[in-house]
Order: sequence, then structure tokens, then C-alpha cells
Amino acid sequence: MTAPIEVSGSEAQAQPEAVLAGVGKKAVQGRSLGQIAWMRLKRDKLALGGGVVVLLLTLMAIFAPVLVKLFGHPPDQFHRELLDPIFRTPAGPWGGMSREHPLGLEPINGRDMFSRIVYGARISLLVAFLATLVSVVIGVVAGMAAGYFGGWVDSVIARAMDVFLAFPLLLFAIALVGVVPDDASFFGLFTLKDNTLRVSLLIFIIGFFNWPYIGRIIRGQTLSLREREFVDAARSLGARSPYILFREILPNLVGPILVYATLLIPTNILFEAALSFLGVGVNPPTPSWGGMLSDAVRQQLYPIAPHFMIIPGLAIFITVMAFNLFGDGLRDALDPRAR
Repeated sequence: MTAPIEVSGSEAQAQPEAVLAGVGKKAVQGRSLGQIAWMRLKRDKLALGGGVVVLLLTLMAIFAPVLVKLFGHPPDQFHRELLDPIFRTPAGPWGGMSREHPLGLEPINGRDMFSRIVYGARISLLVAFLATLVSVVIGVVAGMAAGYFGGWVDSVIARAMDVFLAFPLLLFAIALVGVVPDDASFFGLFTLKDNTLRVSLLIFIIGFFNWPYIGRIIRGQTLSLREREFVDAARSLGARSPYILFREILPNLVGPILVYATLLIPTNILFEAALSFLGVGVNPPTPSWGGMLSDAVRQQLYPIAPHFMIIPGLAIFITVMAFNLFGDGLRDALDPRAR
């Protein structure tokens, strides 16, 4: 058995192999939580596909006038000359689809389906996004306050959540929207017209009465975070409650907030479509996906013009599915326990 070779002197200070092994190699760089989440999200093809669809739908709603000008006709323009004179349905196959009318025509009136779908996306996404924003703001503030302060503050907010969760939201929305006039003047200062009041009322109802769902999630997360070391360190340095809530706890709640917001948006889209289907959404002739479905059912022409019901139904289905896929992927990507 040979004795180990001892290295001393200048040889011990600089090993040739070690020096050469480190030449030309980059230093190991750390990755932030955002970079790790993005790497996980890129591996989920379904979530990326849902995100791409969500982005395209958002751009379609924003640039609706441009798209309609290039590929369609005004959404309220009638084309009765292209309808069958007896059944009042689009002449030709596939609901009258053509180069000028990519998605065909509506029965009875002959309005362009493509234009109405594009403009309907504006109503659905506008109501869903703004109502979700209202729910998130109220739910985050109330949930953080309940989880951080505890005591009577937690009891009052928790009981308020129970009341809102037990409230018959659909019946209340139908009753409230049904009795509010289309145009209203506020103290003689300004008048809301052209569905502005209806849309504002829908945003208020959907957003204000849905905050307890995210509020409960934020409350549970805050109960866990308030016992962490960085919160104790902030208290020991003399930080006050508002600073701890919004500078220490809130940044750690960004992940749950983003995930729940992406999952709440499709729920709000379905709720707005349901109200429009029941006739208490936006007023015609402003197009909405739920209103188009309501017209298809009310006129009972779907056996001979099935595209009248299938196209808006597919628009709602694809939008809700895209948001759900993207939300599920985002939740997995932001989960610190995921590999």
C-alpha cells in the first residue's frame, strides 16, 4: 500500500488542475422566484396555450373596430337581402359564411356574426376584468386585515364574509338591474347613457359580492405569514402595522392573488353571460355573447340555423377554458412546493 502524496509549499497554494478547471467557466448565478416560475410555466404547454388564447382575445377586444373594418361589417348593419325570404335564415351553406361574412349572418335581421362576436368580447372581458379587480382589491384588504389583526376585527370581517356568501346574488342582480333605468342623472352633473350605467352596475354587483371568496384565501395566508421571522424582525425594528401589511406581507401574497384572479375572471364571464341571457345585461343592440345566446333560444331558429347558437356558445367556452388552463398552470408554477 503506497503512502499518500503530500503537497506543500507553492504547490499547495496553486493546484494546476484546479486552476485550469475554472478557466473560462461562468459563475453560477442564482434565479429569482419569477424566473423559476417562468421556467415551470414554459414546461406546461396547455397553460401556455391558454395564455396565448387569453392574449389574443384581449387584443381582439381592444382592436375590435380595426378588425371589424378589415374583416367584417358594422355590428348593427342589416343584410336582409342575403336572407331566405320565407324562413328568414341565411341563404347558402354554413349559415351564410363567406369571405365578406366569415362567421355567417344572424337570422331575421341578417347582422354580421363576426362583428357581433368581436364586439361582444369587449363587453364580456371589460365586465369580467373590472369586476375581478373590484373583488381582488376588497378581498385582499379585508383578508389581510382579518388575518393580521385578529380579535374583533377578524370576527366582524368573517361574519360579513358569511353574509355575502349566503346572499342570493343572481336574484339580487336580476332585481336590481331590472329596476334601474337605462339612463340616469347624478345630481344633475352628468348623465350615463348607451349602456354605461348597465355596465357599471354589472361591474359593481359582480365585483362587490364576490370578494369573500378571495378574502378567505388571503385571510388564511396572512394568518400564516404574520408568524414568520421577517414580520417579527420588522416589528422589532419599530415598523407599524400598515408598513408590515403592505411592504412585508402583501408582496408574499402576489402569487395567490394572481392565481385566484385568473380563476375568478372566467366565473365573472359566465355570470355576465347568464345575466345577458336572462335579459338583464346590456341592452340591445349592443352585442354580448349571453344576449346572442338568448336571441337564439328566444327565436327558436337553432334547428335550421344552428350557427346562431353554436358560435357565441363556443366563444364563451373557449374563453372560459383558456382562462382556466392558464390559471391552473400559473398556480402550479407559483407553488413553492412544486418541482
